[in-house]
Amino acid sequence: MRDRDSELRLADILVESADTLTEGFDPETYLRWLADRCVELLGARGAGVMYAAEGEAVHLISGTRQQHVVHELLAVQHLGGPCLESFGTGEPVPPVPIDARSAAARWPDFVERADRHGIAGTYAVPLRNGGPTLGVLNVFVPHAPQVDDSRRDLRIAHALARAAAIGLRNHRTHTECRTLSDQLQTALDSRIRIEQAKGILAERWGVGMDEAFDVLRRFARRERLVIDVVATQVIKGEIHGGAFRQGRPELS
Repeated sequence: MRDRDSELRLADILVESADTLTEGFDPETYLRWLADRCVELLGARGAGVMYAAEGEAVHLISGTRQQHVVHELLAVQHLGGPCLESFGTGEPVPPVPIDARSAAARWPDFVERADRHGIAGTYAVPLRNGGPTLGVLNVFVPHAPQVDDSRRDLRIAHALARAAAIGLRNHRTHTECRTLSDQLQTALDSRIRIEQAKGILAERWGVGMDEAFDVLRRFARRERLVIDVVATQVIKGEIHGGAFRQGRPELS
């Protein structure tokens, strides 16, 4: 991030990260893209995300760079690592040299595996923007972290993670609103069909709407049918009026 082109690239990526309301949006594909962009911007060896999908098990999502290695380093963290630490606190884990004695004491299994794969340093940032932590972005670097570069790279990774958290939260909210809207539309359509069926029966028999509805409801219960299904059959003329006074419907 030392030149103007890199700054513009970061801006482009932050804008792209907001594009989560499209049809066919897939969170795992999105987070794989995020990991790849971190590798691109930060010169990392690899990156991945530990993602806690709502109501589901934790997903381990590796970028396309060093995919097998990254997945292994994420998986070993069930015994402890920067991802779990960041998940628990909701705060970033600053760059840590893998060969540091303190790192081996904190995460012995993770450090042993990272060292085996030639990883010199790591850091993690939560996918969080004021709300619950949705996951953690973990970056793996090939050189021992330097103070100035590490601060800058951590800030960049944190900005990307916060942008991703906003994008994922917007997607979830959008999906919930669409689901609710579909449910309300289904209920409205059903109500309209029932009203139409009531009107047909009331006109046919010369009775009130309440009486027509009572007959419709009792028939649905007797035949163990959803009242909306019975109403649809009445509208289509598939049940004759006399069938409501008999034990079974008379289909045309």
